[in-house]
Amino acid sequence: MKNFELTSDMLTMGGVFYPKGYVFIMFPDANDAAKVAREVDADRDNGGETMLLSPASVLRDIGKVDGESDVDLPSVGTEGATVNKYIQLARKGHHAMMVKVKSDEHAASVVAAAKKVPFSYGQRYHLLAMEDIEQETA
Repeated sequence: MKNFELTSDMLTMGGVFYPKGYVFIMFPDANDAAKVAREVDADRDNGGETMLLSPASVLRDIGKVDGESDVDLPSVGTEGATVNKYIQLARKGHHAMMVKVKSDEHAASVVAAAKKVPFSYGQRYHLLAMEDIEQETA
């Protein structure tokens, strides 16, 4: 597992978070997030591209929220609305896991691991579109 570092290739030209080639999933429970991240990280095909983000990191690095500010980013397109969702969840204490995926099969294995526990919200970032990750209900 590696530490989260926001890089320019994770942003749109307008500076909004859009990490192409990643799966980003938020969990209401920190232990569940860590458990899934460890499972995903143990996959030999993963290559150490699993990152855990605390609620503070989601707010500061992705949401660009300064301290306890309650100002949200403007909802500029789907990317802005998605970041606002991340901000809302982080303010409730939700943690995130972010994984660089190398193929559809790899993405499916990451999502399958996440579905073993309750998660609050997830997205897979393709080149030109985002894909919602749905929690299956029984």
